[in-house]
Amino acid sequence: MNAEKLQKLSDEQLLELAAKSKPRPIFDAFFIGFLVGILIYGAAANAWGFTMLIPLFLIYLFLKKPKQQQAIQNELKRRKLNETINKE
Repeated sequence: MNAEKLQKLSDEQLLELAAKSKPRPIFDAFFIGFLVGILIYGAAANAWGFTMLIPLFLIYLFLKKPKQQQAIQNELKRRKLNETINKE
């Protein structure tokens, strides 16, 4: 989500989105490592093509997620709602 879409959300919707998208760095790091392992195995087995694109796309999504979470946190700070999230 970009900043413009986040600004259009109500406070309740923004808090709900922030609660749903809590970071899980251990899971993300494990899954990225697993996908990199698939890429290395595919390269070693000369399996270039579609099987290499899927892990690359999923890695991109996992690396993009912290930027989205940062945008949500910035919008919470701008609205001074981050204290509400921390109290829960």
